[in-house]
Amino acid sequence: MPAHQPVIVFASAVYPSQYSLLCRHLRASGQARSWFMTMPGHAKRHAAECEHLLAFRPDGNIVKPQGYYYSDKVERSARICRGLLQALHAFEKQHGRIDCLVTHSLWGAPNWLYGELDAAIVSYIEFPSYRAHGWDAAYPPDAGQRMADRNMEMLHFHQVLGSDLTIVPSAHARSLFPPLLQERIAVQFEGFDIQPQEAGTQSEECARKPAGNHTGKRTDKDFTIGFAARDLSSAKGFETFMRLVDRLVREGDGEGVRFLALGDPTAVTYGYEQQWVQRRYKGAVASFRDHLLKIHPAASVVEFPGRLPYAEFARTLATIDLFLYPLRHGVANWGLMEILARGGCVIGSNWGYVPELVQHDVNGLLLPDDDDAWLAAIRALRADPARRARYASAARETGRRFHIDTVAPRFMDLFQLAMARHRTRRQEP
Repeated sequence: MPAHQPVIVFASAVYPSQYSLLCRHLRASGQARSWFMTMPGHAKRHAAECEHLLAFRPDGNIVKPQGYYYSDKVERSARICRGLLQALHAFEKQHGRIDCLVTHSLWGAPNWLYGELDAAIVSYIEFPSYRAHGWDAAYPPDAGQRMADRNMEMLHFHQVLGSDLTIVPSAHARSLFPPLLQERIAVQFEGFDIQPQEAGTQSEECARKPAGNHTGKRTDKDFTIGFAARDLSSAKGFETFMRLVDRLVREGDGEGVRFLALGDPTAVTYGYEQQWVQRRYKGAVASFRDHLLKIHPAASVVEFPGRLPYAEFARTLATIDLFLYPLRHGVANWGLMEILARGGCVIGSNWGYVPELVQHDVNGLLLPDDDDAWLAAIRALRADPARRARYASAARETGRRFHIDTVAPRFMDLFQLAMARHRTRRQEP
């Protein structure tokens, strides 16, 4: 245990968040005196399970639309940051100086903290803007969305310049920033505490009782092909999944196969397809999923359990023999790691951040944007349980490399770097 435990405060209006586990782990392991500041409702709701939660109150309502559509995220961030600054000053009066503050770029933006707080500031930014992240050209943003996106980009670029260190979740995410800013950005994917489902330990209930709207019983002959993401979106490749299922069924490969899509069809997505659906159908079609069912009717065999409680979601993952992860756009997320850590057999896209987690023919397959190649791989893996088991075993090892026990020291090294940079800044004339 270090002689001096640095005081590290994490801040986000959202809780739990990607760093809530890290905060708890650093505190429990003695690596830091860590606290998490969040909205009063979250702090109250989780108080019994977390002694390190503190509340801050934004300067006004951050849920409703702000005063000007084009700068909505900037104004919301300002309200969050002003309330956060007041709470941080109160914290220091009670607990002493903060060594490092770790913020979220939109839900705890630090832009009003620079020069107001004598602490190293680390900003987590998922991606700089939707323009940089990418969106499907078939569902483009309108002019207003493009202008609002530029304001979000401005907010993020300033954070990279003002913070002692910026952390992004993948090398692909860092590549989306201008080259002049990339040297100020570190890559570190979050840590997890996912308990893998070892091969052969699936419960009888999981094996026989399918989730969601499946009306039959799963039998030993069923082969389940799945898609799993928080949102059933174009960016995550849901459209590709539905198109592939449509072809598999029409080409005679649907017999004895169960198709399952886990995710919320109404969730906010990393793109503009839902707005496109609203403009095209004028309310007659509820979601992007329903639009895809209209144009890929053979894919109506897909089951949609909807948003599941986490324990049920984990059990359902164990019933899936082959996961398709045809990512279109993205910078790293919890969903793919959850699949790998639980021993899922994955076919993924060979671009974006996916190759940072999936090694071709080691812990999964990486394929180009070619439906014929995907269909051939699906058929080959269905017929090769030994190869699926090999990929699953390697995937569990990938999950172990990102366990919180392993990842937390890497984060501490980054926080120490930020603190060293801050000390250097203080000494500059």
